[in-house]
Amino acid sequence: MNSVNERIAAIGIVPVIKLANPERDAAPLARALCAGGVPVAEVTFRAAGAEKAIRMMREACPDMLVGAGTVTTTRHMDLTLEAGGSFIVTPGFDGELVAYAQEKGVPIYPGCTTPTDYHAALKFGLEVIKFFPAEQSGGLAKIKAMSAPFPQFKVMPTGGISLKNLGEYSACPCICACGGSYMVTPELIEGGRWEEITELCRKSREAVEAARK
Repeated sequence: MNSVNERIAAIGIVPVIKLANPERDAAPLARALCAGGVPVAEVTFRAAGAEKAIRMMREACPDMLVGAGTVTTTRHMDLTLEAGGSFIVTPGFDGELVAYAQEKGVPIYPGCTTPTDYHAALKFGLEVIKFFPAEQSGGLAKIKAMSAPFPQFKVMPTGGISLKNLGEYSACPCICACGGSYMVTPELIEGGRWEEITELCRKSREAVEAARK
């Protein structure tokens, strides 16, 4: 795997973040995640100013991996790269976006939940794919079934992941890391509850490490 994939796999959990107020929240959130042992974030374009949040999180914690989620256009990708983003996540498989990311030299994790999606990802030589929405699309049972004909992929399930099932997912050898928003809910962020976010990150790392033993 490339270096970004390896770093994400080593952490094992990727917070999926929607920031309504980057100027206020981006920097303290970045520090809270890093303090909890989770120096990675997927900032989604579901809220305006995602590129601003990416830049501010990178400035606050320069060694942190910060990428963009819900990327649906090449414009989103350009904004991400200009802000110093390290990776791209798309909700579905879009060959045009995958090709553009590869042209730009940035890792991309497209949403894949069907054999057709996996076949498409295979043609682009991808190492890691997103499985979204994970629980609603068959969960771990389907991921395991799909890994039989496609053993070359590491999978990043996102959607319905929580502390309750994080360990179960993380124990599966084909899982690269799990995406989740439970440690970065709007209530926690808007309330400035940074210590709680840090503690949830710590518990997440502990769950991942215990599952991988």
